[in-house]
Amino acid sequence: MEETDTTLLDAAELGLAFENEALTHLDRLYSAALRMTRNPADAEDLVQETYAKALRGRDSFKPGTNMKAWLYRILTNTYINSYRKAARSPQMSGEEEVTDRQLARAASHDSQGLRSAEMEALDNTPDAAVAEAMAGLAENYRLVVYLSDVEGFSYKEIATIMGTPIGTVMSRLNRGRAQLRKSLADYAADRGIGGARA
Repeated sequence: MEETDTTLLDAAELGLAFENEALTHLDRLYSAALRMTRNPADAEDLVQETYAKALRGRDSFKPGTNMKAWLYRILTNTYINSYRKAARSPQMSGEEEVTDRQLARAASHDSQGLRSAEMEALDNTPDAAVAEAMAGLAENYRLVVYLSDVEGFSYKEIATIMGTPIGTVMSRLNRGRAQLRKSLADYAADRGIGGARA
């Protein structure tokens, strides 16, 4: 009987440790979800569904591996499966659009009070040109560029998150960045960024 109690206690402690570690990524996941869905309510739903799936599938998580990448994989797959379908269906009037102020507020919302360098860099963008250029990218390029350049994931981690080969990730990242450079050429030239344009 005593061994069963110890086993239950160990399982409860492991479950609590899993939940605590998973919750440390909540703010970053919400920020990513907001960029994906461009709607605060949908972003909250996406994060909630991500955590529900993570808790149901926590036995499939291997302790000592990258929990952040594992959660982003769940988030990305949930977004692709659910929100792409919703995007194809007719939209109802009155849906709330995300404003730059909401994106900035989401980026600055951090329960630990610390912000990533990527979020700081995005906040220092003087206007919405970069956000607009990112929004103009095809979805598969936008997600890869976001995960790499904003969230700081490696090619291998992005490949795992998106369930695509690493070569596909590298190709999409290259193409996405090229489209961003093209979209932001005038923006950069106006601010003296980059080389002279012919």
